[in-house]
Amino acid sequence: MNPGSSLLATVIPLPVLLPLLGAGLTLVLARRPTLQRAVSVTVLSAVVVIAALLLVAAVQSGPIVITVGSWPVPLGITLVVDPLSALMLLTSMSVTLAVLVYAIGQGVYDRDETTPITIFHPTYLVLAAGVANAFLSGDLFNLYVGFEVLLMASYVLLTLGGSRSRVRAGVTYVVVNVVSSLIFLVGIALTYAAVGTLNLAQISVRMADVSPGTALTIHLVLLTAFGIKAAVFPLSAWLPDSYPTAAAPVTAVFAGLLTKVGVYSIIRMETLVFPDSDVTRTILLVAAGLTMLVGALGAIAQADIKRVLSFTLVSHIGYMIFGIALATPMGVAGAVFYVVHHITVQATLFCVVGLIEGVGGSTSVTRLGGLARASPLLAILWFVPAINLGGIPPLSGFVGKLGLLQAGVADGSTLAWVLVVVAVLTSLLTLYAVTKVWVLAFWRPADQIPVAEADAPEESEDPDEELPGEQDTSHPEDAGDSRTGLPGAPTPRSGVLTRVRPGTARTLADREANTGAEVDWPVARLAPGESAPVLTGRFLGVAGDRVSRSLPRVMAGATAALVTLGLAITVFAGPLYAIADQAADDLVARTPYVQAVFAQTVDDRVAR
Repeated sequence: MNPGSSLLATVIPLPVLLPLLGAGLTLVLARRPTLQRAVSVTVLSAVVVIAALLLVAAVQSGPIVITVGSWPVPLGITLVVDPLSALMLLTSMSVTLAVLVYAIGQGVYDRDETTPITIFHPTYLVLAAGVANAFLSGDLFNLYVGFEVLLMASYVLLTLGGSRSRVRAGVTYVVVNVVSSLIFLVGIALTYAAVGTLNLAQISVRMADVSPGTALTIHLVLLTAFGIKAAVFPLSAWLPDSYPTAAAPVTAVFAGLLTKVGVYSIIRMETLVFPDSDVTRTILLVAAGLTMLVGALGAIAQADIKRVLSFTLVSHIGYMIFGIALATPMGVAGAVFYVVHHITVQATLFCVVGLIEGVGGSTSVTRLGGLARASPLLAILWFVPAINLGGIPPLSGFVGKLGLLQAGVADGSTLAWVLVVVAVLTSLLTLYAVTKVWVLAFWRPADQIPVAEADAPEESEDPDEELPGEQDTSHPEDAGDSRTGLPGAPTPRSGVLTRVRPGTARTLADREANTGAEVDWPVARLAPGESAPVLTGRFLGVAGDRVSRSLPRVMAGATAALVTLGLAITVFAGPLYAIADQAADDLVARTPYVQAVFAQTVDDRVAR
């Protein structure tokens, strides 16, 4: 290792340590929310800069290794930065930072009425630390620790607000991930019993001496654990019911990161530890095809945008598994590029859905309409990442899928050709799903929403929460017409507000100030028996203001930054794909990783 790399190696633990220290500091600053936000943004910004430096160094000099405390392998904790881990770290931390800014904007706008920020910021930083630790881990047990740290934080974030639906979804999420963690522990125990070490580089060398049956058993156990975490079919049923209930920023960071940590682990296992397993290669190819198809078919069957995106999330995990299962440099490179693309685009779309819900008061396409006319900016923020996800050229989604299809064709096997066909079909189904959302929620005029659909009660996040348009009997002074009901008649183009949706007006003074406000919003609806519209969106009806087309600036700005990041992946697809190719070559060869770890071990022994 050259002196420059040796010096840079000392900063490798910082992406883990800085968020943990920041979490402690934000907890101390519980009564100072402004300082909490400043600390969180500063910490994650520093991590992004460090990740960028590590990526440059790993691409130029090869893998960089540090053993914490200079303890030799296998006694010490080994952290490794190669092109794959550095690229994953930079992408994930950039998205995490943007989503944090989005969450801060939402908290400021809502005055943190529903989100306890005292808990949110420390937990969010702990989540970031867990993700970073998982990407940098050079041994199997430390990888497990990274998973558990991020999962413990995710349990808290998923249930923020304490509504019944979130707690119910949280229970499912916790049970599933506890089971996967137990399976992972079993795999760790079997591995140590078979090879006497948990260091990944040493495992890769010693696994060649393990009997094929034992190696296959260990492989399948670990693959099951990582498959659950990555939401690979048939181990993916938990995801569509868990993610949509969380707050928008939480769902965005979950969709962008958590399953990708599982995918990263599968890449590392399949290339470094078990590179020549034809049985599991076949299993992964079949699982990839089923994951793509089942997720895409589930997406087109949904009416709620959150569930549409949750199923597309599952579906596109199949593309990544397809590339990994091919076990060629072309396939792995395509998978690595697609992971980077998907982290960014999927998080972006869930942030946009948070804006849609705030504007329209719903995420169901049966209850939305006219959003393109109501907010052209919101329409752009949805359209660009949506067609990117659908694989429209020349965007990054098309580039990633094309790379995977070329790898499948180059493989030439019957199963690979079947996967190529399935991948094309899945891309078309994804495009259909996001286009349906565009046509119904954005393009369709609001006054063309069928009355039967508008009248249908929408499932509330909390059974105790009033639905949009319901009477708020706790404030009879702004009750308006005594005949109450759900939104019904076709939306008028203008009118006067006589009643504010419960939860929109924050105080009694706000309610009184809203009464009589001019309304010019296609999403505002008539309640049965009333002659004036009732606002349905959380971003509408702010005291003293006309209902306008503007979005909360910080939230819209953070979402626009994510859209820009997705476009940047397209613009710089060539250099980025070159990094993915280099990462894939190193992964398939295995030698650069193993030699870097053992060289560091020798250096540490000499130093001691």
